[in-house]
Amino acid sequence: MKSSVLTWKIGGQAGDGQQTAGLILSKLFSRKGLFIFDISDFPSLIRSGHVTYQVSVANQPVTAAYQQVDILLALNQETIDYHQAELADQALILYDQNLIKIPPRRKKQWQILGLPLSEMSRQTGGGNLARNIVGLGATLAAFGLDLTLAQKIIAEMFADKGPKIVQIDHQALQLGYDYAKKNLKTTFKLSPPKNLDSNRLVVTGNEAVALGAIAAGCKLHVHYPMSPSSSILHTLAAWASRSGMVVKQPEDEISAINTAIGGAYVGVRAMTATSGGGFALMTEGLALAAMTETPLVVVVSQRPGPATGLPTWSEQGDLNFVVHASHGEFPRIVLAPGDAEEAFYLTGQAFNLAEIYQLPVIILLDKYLSDSHQAFGEFDSKKITINRGQLLSQSQLNQIKNFKRYLLTKNGISPRSLPGQKGGVYLANSDEHDEKGFSIEGWQPEMRLAQVEKRWRKLPQILADKNLPPPKLYGPKTAALTLVGWGSVKGPVLEALKLLPQVNFLHFTAVYPLAVDKIKKGLAGTKKLIAIENNYQGQFADLLFQQTGIKVAQKITKYSGRQFYPEEIVSELKKISK
Repeated sequence: MKSSVLTWKIGGQAGDGQQTAGLILSKLFSRKGLFIFDISDFPSLIRSGHVTYQVSVANQPVTAAYQQVDILLALNQETIDYHQAELADQALILYDQNLIKIPPRRKKQWQILGLPLSEMSRQTGGGNLARNIVGLGATLAAFGLDLTLAQKIIAEMFADKGPKIVQIDHQALQLGYDYAKKNLKTTFKLSPPKNLDSNRLVVTGNEAVALGAIAAGCKLHVHYPMSPSSSILHTLAAWASRSGMVVKQPEDEISAINTAIGGAYVGVRAMTATSGGGFALMTEGLALAAMTETPLVVVVSQRPGPATGLPTWSEQGDLNFVVHASHGEFPRIVLAPGDAEEAFYLTGQAFNLAEIYQLPVIILLDKYLSDSHQAFGEFDSKKITINRGQLLSQSQLNQIKNFKRYLLTKNGISPRSLPGQKGGVYLANSDEHDEKGFSIEGWQPEMRLAQVEKRWRKLPQILADKNLPPPKLYGPKTAALTLVGWGSVKGPVLEALKLLPQVNFLHFTAVYPLAVDKIKKGLAGTKKLIAIENNYQGQFADLLFQQTGIKVAQKITKYSGRQFYPEEIVSELKKISK
């Protein structure tokens, strides 16, 4: 299926260094001017368990991980047992010959090279810990590459561990490379593109969100770790001193959202992040932000539920939850980037939307997007402008004789002051209130009606906002089938489209609220709609129908804990088109 794409996969027990070897290879390919997409699968265990890392590489943009594997590096028997069905014809298996037995070849004609990985690792003085780097050296030989760039990347990545560790890994790399160079009969080669760009970023969705928050001027991030959102916390903590951001890990998710609300209330741009279970604890705080009309950005990186579910795997199962989360009725905005580049720019936009409309904005990721690396050109932070909405300066406040924080305005957006500003005093609590923030009771129904309607008058402004991204159509404008999807299905679908000339794809990054006019414009000329979603129900397809009356003809869903592979989408659509 994928003549222009090669996929390498490493598997072993947790602690064998699969993620280190994979990231080195991704960075190497990117610096060679090639395009990569990688993903790691691992169980929710502190120790032990089977862990894999795979890198799909091409000389043209590749936007998803492929299922078919061309080179398999096996550090344990489970890698062969679990993944042999994924191997392409003429795939190459590199394996530790002292630990692994290769089963009969069956119908596939594999190339096989056993290496004394453990023995060579011990030769370096690193015990068994360098088997992954020995295997990486053999991988470079299989790709017809030299060691110079890999050695440089290793020196960069392990500089803080000292020269001895770097020396051990360099030796391990050389041993694996020399052995494979001597014993391999064939190699896999990809030529870099003509317009070579070796300065691309190799970045995950979580890292892109963190960088987008920095570019947007976020000064407070409060985060109780929960996979797969945790690396946002780690990335921002590493950048804290340079960005001037306060990064805090509180005792739980309830404290996290309430601390972020407190920071936003006093005037800094604030963000929190979690996964589905943590967001369940945050929902009362979400309602507090809505009632006090405090700007807030919340990142929710999805994983399969319910309950603990599959905590280190991927799914798009929380859309209904975040759209309807918390008690009462109030507007919110939900954004769902499709890749790391969109995650960077949409995070910047999220802070603006939160402050302009004084409400919660939720950025919806999932494990696949959060943890996968992709190569992009450098992000342009100058494209992220800062708009603080109706936040009043002291000179503006001086012109107001009777400041009303919750003033009943035609567009639903009230002027906002900060603690300490002269003439800007108001009361903020979780009760329904009058224009100055004083609590009201049920015998004041007129004010209750007025404040509810004021908050909802923001909705038409949001839907008309040019900064709320419309759905984007990929592929030919006229096609027999139009796929509809949101968030991280973007990459696998775009790869599938390369083999589906009569299919196009409408991708949504602003998933709530939905602007009917923008959507109907995007769907003009479409003939048959098919939804692609990583959940059981086809939640976005249902939401699309509820909000716009537009109904899809069919749903293709996946809810195994893994993302779609391009091969699967092509296979399903071929069945439909028959």
